[in-house]
Amino acid sequence: MLKVGIIGAGHLGKFHLNNWSAMESIQLIGFCDTDDDNATLVSEKYQLKRFSNPEALMDECDAIDIVAPTTAHFELCEMAIKKGKHVFVEKPLANTMDEARELLKLAKEANIKFQVGHVERFNPAFLALKEFNLHPMFIEVHRLAQFNPRGTDVSVILDLMIHDIDIILSLVKSNVNYISANGVAVMSDTPDIANVRIEFDNGCVANLTSSRISMKKMRKMRLFQKDAYIGIDFLEKKTEVIKLNTPDDKNVFTFDIETNNGKKTIAIANPSVKDGNAILMELEAFRDAILNNTSTPVTVLDGFRAMEVAHQILEKIGKSTLS
Repeated sequence: MLKVGIIGAGHLGKFHLNNWSAMESIQLIGFCDTDDDNATLVSEKYQLKRFSNPEALMDECDAIDIVAPTTAHFELCEMAIKKGKHVFVEKPLANTMDEARELLKLAKEANIKFQVGHVERFNPAFLALKEFNLHPMFIEVHRLAQFNPRGTDVSVILDLMIHDIDIILSLVKSNVNYISANGVAVMSDTPDIANVRIEFDNGCVANLTSSRISMKKMRKMRLFQKDAYIGIDFLEKKTEVIKLNTPDDKNVFTFDIETNNGKKTIAIANPSVKDGNAILMELEAFRDAILNNTSTPVTVLDGFRAMEVAHQILEKIGKSTLS
């Protein structure tokens, strides 16, 4: 039985509590939260012990789930790692690149499992493409959200766009060559809307737009590669694949087109998207990595790389606003 403690029982922390409570091979030890009123409600609802400080909670656990504000990530992760505890921490990994580098170093030196909460990796629409050979050369992303004061302690880059940065880095097996970016702070002190172009050494180009001041929600990614187009709707949980037909294709709609090279058959597929709870799946993956002594699906290095690109984007935006 894996003993787990949660630090941060706010909006997202409650989702984590619900999912930990439903999982097998887990014993929830308690939680730590700085808001007295919220902590009282959580303690009563979940019949869970509230710990007065994170260190006391960590001492009674095997693994710690950190759902605290980003500014607290480094201190809490460092404390847990030095106590030999397995760590799950919500994205972004840390508040600054110096903190992220130190956590990367500490986690590598320690004999622990470390997972970063990039939950879109577990989105059913993305998982539906697991059997497809994805090697995009052009990527277009739109992630739009309505304004919510919660989360504005960081820029839209670290709040929303970092989800797509992580997905893109997991798909494009190449180093970033060049970044251009523009962003505007509208409702907060940090950029609330941004447009970014990332160029990779292998020639792949990704255009990303993120906004947290939109009238409607949208979370779409389009992948273009040789002989195929792949559309992923993370919000509606839908995927589509349009490609040249092959003898192995099954359950596809086909039609013929005339090209300069003669007639070609196009296949349209809508891969089956299974119902799934992405938060539950990411926490189960963390649990299984500990119990089976395997790698976590989103490692501390993955979290570091996503943060590194996000901060390069923020640097570019900072320079563009000064010019």
